Amino acid sequence: MALWGGRFDGATSALFKALNDSLPFDRVLVLEDIDGSIAWAKALGRAKVLSSNEVAKLTAALKKLRAREADEKTSRIATASDEDVHSFVERELIALVGELGKKLHTGRSRNDQVATDVRLWTAGRVIALRGMIARACESLVSLAEQESAHATVLPGYTHLQRGQPVLLSHWCLAYVEMLRRDFDRFGDALQRVRVSPLGSGALAGTAYPVDREALAKDLGFTSASRNSLDAVSDRDFIFETLSCAALCGVHLSRLGEDLILYSSSEFGFIQMSDAVTSGSSLMPQKKNPDAAELLRGKSGRLLGNLVRLATTLKGLPLAYNKDLQEDKEPLFDSVHHLSLCLAVVPECLKRITINRERMKTAADDGFSAATDLADYLVRAGVPFRDAHHTAGVMTRRALELGVPLHGLTLEQMREIEPRIGGDIFKELSLKAVLSKRNVKGGTNPSRVAAAVKEARSAVKGMIKAASAD
Repeated sequence: MALWGGRFDGATSALFKALNDSLPFDRVLVLEDIDGSIAWAKALGRAKVLSSNEVAKLTAALKKLRAREADEKTSRIATASDEDVHSFVERELIALVGELGKKLHTGRSRNDQVATDVRLWTAGRVIALRGMIARACESLVSLAEQESAHATVLPGYTHLQRGQPVLLSHWCLAYVEMLRRDFDRFGDALQRVRVSPLGSGALAGTAYPVDREALAKDLGFTSASRNSLDAVSDRDFIFETLSCAALCGVHLSRLGEDLILYSSSEFGFIQMSDAVTSGSSLMPQKKNPDAAELLRGKSGRLLGNLVRLATTLKGLPLAYNKDLQEDKEPLFDSVHHLSLCLAVVPECLKRITINRERMKTAADDGFSAATDLADYLVRAGVPFRDAHHTAGVMTRRALELGVPLHGLTLEQMREIEPRIGGDIFKELSLKAVLSKRNVKGGTNPSRVAAAVKEARSAVKGMIKAASAD
């Protein structure tokens, strides 16, 4: 029997039922719905709406139901035909305690109930995602530590053209920075997730003297919502979670793109392991970086879910509207797929093969030191704009002769700029180019070594913080 059937006389259309029923997807909230019901029973007891004996019976039955539904072997919700998860839990509760089960919904609406369920679910998943982000960072730091020991260098790119050489460990730490921001963003969002709407009723607040702050504490929330109209219709916390997920997905997509490029024959910098690659059904020689491609591809899904929810929320009047039923599937989907992506990052990185010589050859291609040539001329007294022009002229001359920049003779260089001295070749060496970037955040080896050490300490803090959430 529907929870709202008293007002209605006619039968529900099968077509409307197919459109309306949410149990096929909101059943994942069953444990949260039961936890909210246990807390509500206690709140009604404190408000003297239920006797202590009634609270004890309801709580015992709900815990029994929770244990059954937490076990895949005994769970019944997957085959249930109720309208939604709330209807399922109430029906099962009545089957366990009889008429007493009908008292539990006193002063409560499915509007504040579902908002509570989704907040509980989201809080748990955000905590899990923060832990996974920390572990993805850890895998990048481990690779940075490994390659820092080898002083592995590769070309840094702008516009996908070789720019200046950087340490591979510096490259790793760039992605650590992105993920650290994602970790913090999810943590910040978690503060707004942990606000309890329970006790707001349908829209105006419950008519029973429920201690909403005590109720919030029972559920693990930090506070109770301040406005009942907002509480039952607010989905900002979902939007914010989806926003964090989408941006994290964008960062993983960029990582995936680098891995795809670097593993190609044209680059040949890395080789991804068989564990995260696949072959071709036609071309036997192929080894496709499918895991990295899916890191890139899933970002579109995560961004799409964010836009999907924004479109649903736009223009909704206060307070609850059935449109809000469309909030859950994008949330569930994004959390699931971002979790997969984050889990696969350590798998990709821990078994990666680095072609250090190929990277070094590409980084030392003879033209990546052009900026350092300009800087050398500046130190010789040439204004930077003129020095930049002169370095460009020398680059063009080297290209015409088919030699690297350092392949020009000292006489050929002096024909263009007489102030160049014999020390220029040392200044253009790969070691010198890296060493000169001795500023905070630069790719100087000692700076990067210190940054790797700091990142390792930060990751330990992230793991600790995620476990304390």
